This record gives sequence, C-alpha cells and structure tokens, in this order.
Amino acid sequence: MPFSNSSELSPSFILASIPGLEAAQSWMAILLCSAYVLAVTGNCAVLAVVRAEPSLHAPMYFFLCMLAAIDLALATATVPRILSFYWFGSREISFAACLLQMFLIHTLSAIESTVLLAMAVDRYVAICHPLRHAAILTNAATAKVGLLAMARGVLFFLPLPLLLLPLPFCGSRVLSHSFCLHQDVMNLACANTTPSVVYGLTAILLVMGLDAVLICLSYILILKAVLRLAAWRERLKVFSTCIAHICVVLAFYVPLIGLSVVHRFGKDLAPLVHIIMGNMYILVPAVLNPIIYGVRTKQIQ
Repeated sequence: MPFSNSSELSPSFILASIPGLEAAQSWMAILLCSAYVLAVTGNCAVLAVVRAEPSLHAPMYFFLCMLAAIDLALATATVPRILSFYWFGSREISFAACLLQMFLIHTLSAIESTVLLAMAVDRYVAICHPLRHAAILTNAATAKVGLLAMARGVLFFLPLPLLLLPLPFCGSRVLSHSFCLHQDVMNLACANTTPSVVYGLTAILLVMGLDAVLICLSYILILKAVLRLAAWRERLKVFSTCIAHICVVLAFYVPLIGLSVVHRFGKDLAPLVHIIMGNMYILVPAVLNPIIYGVRTKQIQ
C-alpha cells in the first residue's frame, strides 16, 4: 500500500526473500549463522592475541585490530536481523531502523576502506623507507589514522540517510536484499532522487574509489622498489610481506564491486543473485580477514 514517511503510521520496508525457496530459508540461516560465528570467533581471536602479546603492539597489528573491530561491527549490524527474518519470519523493518542500518553499513565500509589504505601506506614505508618507518608510523600516528578514518566515514555518509528522510515512499516496499542499502531504499522513493544519486555516487568515488586508486599506486611503488633488488629470492621475500594485505584488499573490494555491478546492471537477474551478493559483501571480509592473517603471519600464529 502507498505510504509516506510523514504518515501517522510508522513507515516500514519488507526485507527480500527468495521466491520459491522460502521453505529453505531455515537452512540458509544455519549457513549464515555458521559464517557469523566463524567471523566473530576469528576476529575476537585476533583482537585477543594482539592485546595479549606485547611484541604485536605495532602499527601493522593495530591496523589489523581496527579491521577486526570494523568487521565485527558490520556483521553484527546486519546478520542478527537477517537471522530473525530467516528463522522467525520477521520481514518488516521500520523506516528509522532501516536508515540506521544503512548508515552503519556504508560508514563502516568507508572506515574499512580507509584502514586498508593506511595499511598499504604502512607496507610502502616499511619496504621503500625502512629506516624511517618507526619514526613515521608511531603508535600515536596510528591512533590518529583510526580517528581520521572514523571521522571521514561519518562525515561522508551521514548525509545519505538525511537525504532520504524527507522523501515520500509509495508503491512497492520490498527491498532487493535482506538488509538496507542506500541505493536499494532510494529506488523505492516516489520523488526526485537526483540529489541522493549524485551525492551517493560522489561519496563512493571520493572514499572507496580514491582509496582503491591510492592502494594501487602504493603497490606500483612497492613493486618498483622490489624489482631493484638483485636476487629473485630477496624480491620474493620482501614482496611476500604484502601478500596478506593484498588478499584482504581483494576480499573487501571484489564483493563491493560485484554488488555495485549487480545493482547497476542486474535488474533482470534472479533475486537469489542479489541476496547472495549482498550477504557476501557483508560476510566475506569478516570471515576471511582473520583466516588470511592467521595463515600468513607467523607472529599471530
């Protein structure tokens, strides 16, 4: 039924289900819950290990702790609500709760992107300017980077829910995912959404897009420095210190790009594709990051 966010009744949205597979959602919930438990366990283990081991009190591992905390927050902001839908059939989410969840998802993703850029700079300084590494990336500087990442995420993505707040919504209330994303909610508005479209695209390009370009630039400079080394064994040894970070960057950006492509070009795709890509965007980094660093980092092992 048509509704507006100015109506007496609190407007709400309907989380997406998979047509024809509603009976199998309880089994999907078990898989989702298992992935969530794995993500919580792995990231809490990383936080506990770094906290307990004084030799890991260094910028690289503090950045890793930031990633773990962000992944925990992002998964907790979405997965419990999805599980309540899959297990108990609670498909309806209020307008306020949807905007809050949307803000948390986009803001935490922006913070994670900034931390990944900071980790790339850390690797660049460690390899290309090793004698200055300790002086440049101190613990105080690392804390400032964390605060800057939080401020950047909040400032860039707080306007997204504020731009949606005055819009009227009518017609379909069904979302494309089992959680709230800006573009998904915006498409349900029955008003001019140009300001939201322009600002959303600008924020994505200035945060995730710019970070991706700078990360690539950092690795181009790292590669140039590595290739100056005479022996192949030395080259592999130096570059191997970056493998874990490269895998983490791919675990973050590949689902993000995949979800963006599905939103932009996948209107005719099956609903299952949208739901799977959305869940991968939320859970893949949270599950893989502690595994990648646990396997690749002897100090954490």
